[in-house]
Amino acid sequence: MVRFFVVFVLIVAVLFTAELLPVVQTFVVLPFTSGIAAVSAWLMQLFDDNVRAHGKVIWDQASGFAVSIEAGCNGVEAGIILVAAMLAYPATWGQRLVGIGVGLLTVQALNLVRIISLFYIGQWSKVLFEWAHLYIWQALIMLDVLLVFLFWLRWLSVRSSRASVHAPA
Repeated sequence: MVRFFVVFVLIVAVLFTAELLPVVQTFVVLPFTSGIAAVSAWLMQLFDDNVRAHGKVIWDQASGFAVSIEAGCNGVEAGIILVAAMLAYPATWGQRLVGIGVGLLTVQALNLVRIISLFYIGQWSKVLFEWAHLYIWQALIMLDVLLVFLFWLRWLSVRSSRASVHAPA
């Protein structure tokens, strides 16, 4: 457990430091965030023709309401924590890659729900928007990271049990 915690903290520190580098911000984080905004707008356009996205901003043409997806809201930090936990845990590289791939997709899928819901909540009530943004969704995204990690651990356990049952004696 101590090894896991030390490795986890080191990986988190390295990844968060790397994320803050201007070159990573320019060539990875900002394009990724713009992509999240574009996907969010595309999903909303399936039922709302007034939604547009430009860069990291999503706005409603009819009301003029807009949100900007900033650091902490793009799912990158949640992804870093998930990746660090999976890399720190003793598993094969194949198991880690499966966990990271499925886990990041899961976190980003929930983050899309988060962005879309906040976009519409914000048009309805600024007070509720702030509350949902700062408290409800922050907790839910971190809970998602924890649950994905726990499901991954369970998947590892089941695979390990099956392998030991089918191993020759």
